[in-house]
Amino acid sequence: MIFDNNTAKKTAELLLQINAIKLNSKNPFTWASGWKSPIYCDNRIILSFPPVRNYIREAFAKHIEEKFGKPDVIAGVATGAIGIGILVAEYMGLPFVYVRPEPKKHGRQNQVEGFLQKGQNVVVVEDLISTGGSSLLAVEALRNEGANVKGMAAIFTYGFDISVEKIAAANLDVFTLSNYNVLLQEAVSKKYITEEELITLEDWRKSPSEWNVEV
Repeated sequence: MIFDNNTAKKTAELLLQINAIKLNSKNPFTWASGWKSPIYCDNRIILSFPPVRNYIREAFAKHIEEKFGKPDVIAGVATGAIGIGILVAEYMGLPFVYVRPEPKKHGRQNQVEGFLQKGQNVVVVEDLISTGGSSLLAVEALRNEGANVKGMAAIFTYGFDISVEKIAAANLDVFTLSNYNVLLQEAVSKKYITEEELITLEDWRKSPSEWNVEV
């Protein structure tokens, strides 16, 4: 779910302006999963634009506190959400930890890095939710450490059915600053894409694992 329609539109507009969202229906991107996609979202580029990162930081802080109350700790999902998670924690005056995809193979073999006590209330900050797999692994790791995960806040979600189902099964409360539908609306209204490209992007969204550029 998006928390606020105005925030969703503004976030989508900013992501398009800085080219964090790359749209190319004629020469699709290949994701790590092997999916062919006419869209690629690189939210890490936000960190290179101070006005944009400040907006995202403050939107996160405001909506996290309104929805979950002020947590004890902010947790970022490695690696994409470490930077923005630190900014949010600093702005809110809170401790920060980050969660690796898997435990280290050496040293203390930590998966959660930083100081975290059992029973602390944690909000997870994520840059992007696609299938939801990596996000939920982070939540599971935090719960295994005894954290009370109040919920997750992400910059953007594609809203795939598979992610919605996984999040529901994990009993996790999630909100995002923006989402795929709002992004497409903004992309058309600001003339980043044509109506023809919009149709392609909407078709891809219906069945991303089976889509190819020739369809």
